[in-house]
Amino acid sequence: MKGAVVFVVDDDDSVRKALSRLIRSAGVDVESFPSAAAFLDHTPPDRPTCLVLDVRMPGQSGLHLQETLRQAAREMPIIFLTGHGDVPMSVRAMKAGAVDFLQKPVNDRTLLDTIQRALERDRATRAEDKERQAVQRRVDSLTPREREVLTLVVAGLLNKQIGAQLGASEKTIKVHRGRVMQKMQAGSVADLVRLAKRVGIG
Repeated sequence: MKGAVVFVVDDDDSVRKALSRLIRSAGVDVESFPSAAAFLDHTPPDRPTCLVLDVRMPGQSGLHLQETLRQAAREMPIIFLTGHGDVPMSVRAMKAGAVDFLQKPVNDRTLLDTIQRALERDRATRAEDKERQAVQRRVDSLTPREREVLTLVVAGLLNKQIGAQLGASEKTIKVHRGRVMQKMQAGSVADLVRLAKRVGIG
């Protein structure tokens, strides 16, 4: 969990302090906030994160904050803590992507294990996003014709078929295809298909 930060949002000062102490004891950085509004005013750092969130708070509730983050494309793994939870509430939270829905008072080990799982999920998501962005940059470096060739190669067409479809000779398509493989840093057609799939091509 090194290099990560956990956000705690709870209107109860004693709860925030107790949770912060527990999380810091596991060697993880913590930032706490007394309300959803205070958290939303904060710009999260570019590092693995998760949110330990109270359900019932004055102003915006934890469930409303979850929805606000989703709409703002600021999604992060959320662990809900509540002293007043019910089944419909927990189902709603989990369907919206929460990592877990825990009852207060929560067992220390259970919470720390859940936080670790949430941070690992965020770390994996960030790695996937970075790879997707890198692949998109390679696609953006292609010329319009190379992009067409890429799409048709990924669709399973042979050079001759691509040439017929684009009105070019097989030799010309072979040159374009070689440039596509080089720019996309693909060692094989299977590699190319995998990379293209990352950015929704094919």
